[in-house]
Amino acid sequence: MAREDLANATSGLSVDQIWQRIDGVPTLGFQLRHIAGSVDRLGTYLRGEQLSAEQMAVLRDEKNLGDTDVATLLAGVAAAFKGCEAVARALDPARITEERAVGRKELPSTVIGLIVHIAEHTQRHVGQTVSIANLVRAQSR
Repeated sequence: MAREDLANATSGLSVDQIWQRIDGVPTLGFQLRHIAGSVDRLGTYLRGEQLSAEQMAVLRDEKNLGDTDVATLLAGVAAAFKGCEAVARALDPARITEERAVGRKELPSTVIGLIVHIAEHTQRHVGQTVSIANLVRAQSR
């Protein structure tokens, strides 16, 4: 559903619209980068690992303005979803209550807790993307 909603919301938008700033509202580019990055990062914690230097660099870059088009950003989201789905499918159901540490503070979670969080966090940002796309289109009229 997230893939479909993101594709529908961003369909036909130009690069300028993807990176348009509206009164402090995050750009669509940020939302798409953040969805891809957060799914990747949370998938890393799901595997019981900590973030790499590259993942930290991606995190720092999420809010920066860019010139990436929507197709490239959506491809990044799709790749993150595919990677995380592979991790989830490979999980042993008997281990869903296993503990996982999240972030530098090593906040406590579990395998199932992270799976749920990936879904809810993604959907939150998909909703924000839809709303921001509507704002961008309204401003373009």
